[in-house]
Amino acid sequence: MKRFLAAFAILLFLKGYGQTLRVLDSESGYPVVNATVSSYDNQLYAVTDFNGNADVSEFSSDQTLLISHIAYRSYTTDINTLRAQDFKVFLKPLSNELDAVVVSASRWKQEKQDIVQRIAQIDREEILLSSPQTSADLLSRSGQVYVQKSQLSGGSPMIRGFSTSRLLLAVDGVRMNNAIFRSGNIQNVISIDPLSVANTEVLFGPGSVIYGSDAIGGVMSFSFLEPKLAQGDDTAFSGNAYSRFSTVNNELTLHADVNLGNKKWAYLGSWTYSDYGDLKMGSNGPEEYLRPEYVVTVNGNDRVVENEDPELQVPTGFEQFSTLNKLLYKPSENWDYKATLYYSATGDNPRYDRLIRYRGDQLRSAEWYYGPQRWLLGSLQLSHHQNNFWYNEMRFTQAYQRYEESRNDRDFGEVERFTTEEALDVYSSNLDMERILSSKGKLFYGLEYIFNKVHSEGYVTDIDSGEQLPTASRYPDGASWQSLAAYSNLEYKPSRRLTLVGGVRYNHFWVGADFSENNQYYDFPFVTSDISTGAVTGSAGLNWQPNRLLRWRLNLSSGFRAPNVDDIGKVFDSEPGSVVVPNPDLDPEYAYNTDLDVQLNFNNKLVVQMAVFYTYLEDAMVRRDYSLDGREFIEYNGELSRIQAIQNAARARIYGFEANLDLRITNALNLTSALSLSRGTEEQDDGTQAPLRHAPPLFGSTHLIWKKGKVLMDMYADYNGSIDFEDLAPSERSKPFIYATDENGNPYSPSWYTLNVRGRYRFDFPLSLNAGLENLTDQRYRTYSSGIVAPGFNFYLALNYSF
Repeated sequence: MKRFLAAFAILLFLKGYGQTLRVLDSESGYPVVNATVSSYDNQLYAVTDFNGNADVSEFSSDQTLLISHIAYRSYTTDINTLRAQDFKVFLKPLSNELDAVVVSASRWKQEKQDIVQRIAQIDREEILLSSPQTSADLLSRSGQVYVQKSQLSGGSPMIRGFSTSRLLLAVDGVRMNNAIFRSGNIQNVISIDPLSVANTEVLFGPGSVIYGSDAIGGVMSFSFLEPKLAQGDDTAFSGNAYSRFSTVNNELTLHADVNLGNKKWAYLGSWTYSDYGDLKMGSNGPEEYLRPEYVVTVNGNDRVVENEDPELQVPTGFEQFSTLNKLLYKPSENWDYKATLYYSATGDNPRYDRLIRYRGDQLRSAEWYYGPQRWLLGSLQLSHHQNNFWYNEMRFTQAYQRYEESRNDRDFGEVERFTTEEALDVYSSNLDMERILSSKGKLFYGLEYIFNKVHSEGYVTDIDSGEQLPTASRYPDGASWQSLAAYSNLEYKPSRRLTLVGGVRYNHFWVGADFSENNQYYDFPFVTSDISTGAVTGSAGLNWQPNRLLRWRLNLSSGFRAPNVDDIGKVFDSEPGSVVVPNPDLDPEYAYNTDLDVQLNFNNKLVVQMAVFYTYLEDAMVRRDYSLDGREFIEYNGELSRIQAIQNAARARIYGFEANLDLRITNALNLTSALSLSRGTEEQDDGTQAPLRHAPPLFGSTHLIWKKGKVLMDMYADYNGSIDFEDLAPSERSKPFIYATDENGNPYSPSWYTLNVRGRYRFDFPLSLNAGLENLTDQRYRTYSSGIVAPGFNFYLALNYSF
């Protein structure tokens, strides 16, 4: 059999007269897939396969060949030259390779021109230039993702009217969303160290076919830095040392990363430590935002003290440490083995919006803070490249995550501090495969299994005696959430100008919870909850470029969110006087979306992209008034509170407009701009429609960028529209303490803008300096729905030394 295969391979080689071209990456030596080989008259056309091979036997020796790929510099040659080079060509990657290739749409590298959904990308160069303090700030500075903050350590993205558990976070393809992701604002994204990130992609609209539950409004996919192998027999050793200082909160950040590799092994290590002081707001804006006083506790006694600087938000500071370790082993050209270990931990995080609430004329809380937020991610991944019946490339990922958080609060003058602590173990297995069906078609498909185990406890501490007594936990201890899914996605390219994509996914879920421990505190009319339900989602779209000027993208897709442990089992105070209790009778919610995207490209000098979208959400899980055995009120943490629960009680409609502009004024000067508008309504108990909570106001940013030689300068403005009282969601109207007051005494969110400048200078030796002046006019503003006031005037300085 082996002899027959060898003879068959020789015959195939002879049939092509030795004219099988191999296209390789000049830096890594890896095959370049889907490179185009064409004659200048476009009469002949070939595409490289998964091994970078293309049959060029039909090209004559007098023809000029153009070898091109969207991520590489084009290469011009002829058959005689190729024959002298053993039919090998090494393409040089473009500096903007990350902008040309995306992975979030299918989990595999794809050319951006073939994607049917709108995707925004943030590459490594932009990360270092913008110098974000957290990954939430990284998303916000893109100008295309809105971020809400309840505290300095917060950051809850909003995309197309959706937020929190209706958006999905993924890191190196591993799902970060877990069984206790809540519908209220969450800050899990800050656990991702932006200085350990190679690039970020934001997929707008449902991504449930590939990512499953929660990917209703979009997907934020982060890719960590990768270890690099050495070329030939050399040893690769490189790294960076980075430091940053910011005046607005006396930030100090220190970072280092190293890469060590030989021909088969490579290791990458990254470490970051940040210390943030209390944040200072701007001087020009609503007086309601000032912090005139705060609570201090001395020898167990609470007292209110005057804030010497009302623009200083006390307390908001915190510290954070993160480390990334990756090991790559490549025993052969066809196999890759990769191990990843990432850990992030914060100190205590003051919940600022809870510390500025008043009860009458008195500050309500003496303490309200999150305990250390810890996240551990460990994964093992193997990849295999082979042309067989099942796949051309296969990737298996086994991951484990450990997540820990806690909440601690104590009312002013009280000795009892209430604490709930949560820990979560998450196991996931993903099998993803790519099969090249022909020069025109690809199939992406896979399997996924996820298991979550929740650990939760509650206790009360007497701050005078130190005595601790058990109390109700936030979640039923020992609750579990499981998901099993299969998906497939087909890409068909009947011509170079048209790409068609369609996909389907089936997901089944199991949720189990035992409320017997908490029943001693609340006497729920149920003991257990067991949910077993399935969900089917699909998508279909096209990417059509009829000419050089115009490109159309049309996408029809559905998304879903399955109930998790937070939905069916939590007990918490949603707002003063209200308490949310478990509801064991929830079903998945579904979203049906359509979006149309058009791009106009005027010879790469002016590129305009516009998109409109509409999403219909059915059986939406929303917080509504509820009763337990006829009771409408229960006592929670010493206060009589209205009972509420998450219920499938609403429908919602969201629509909006997004636009991007890129104008090349000269070779050195560029103008870019982004603008987003989302609007939506949600059905109320009485059937009326109310504004959607997570639809932010009109927002955007405009940049004027000058780049020449070693210098880059960026002058930019960020801006935000207003939301009047009549357009605030009912849940937002009930939080006047975070809003400004209009002429009628009602809360509203004012418009705002900031003017900023930043720059970079690269020295002759491997040192670069980044600096910026932010909020030059020292505006005092709150981003919509945020509890903390945004930073005032800020100067930051960052140094990066490469070796």
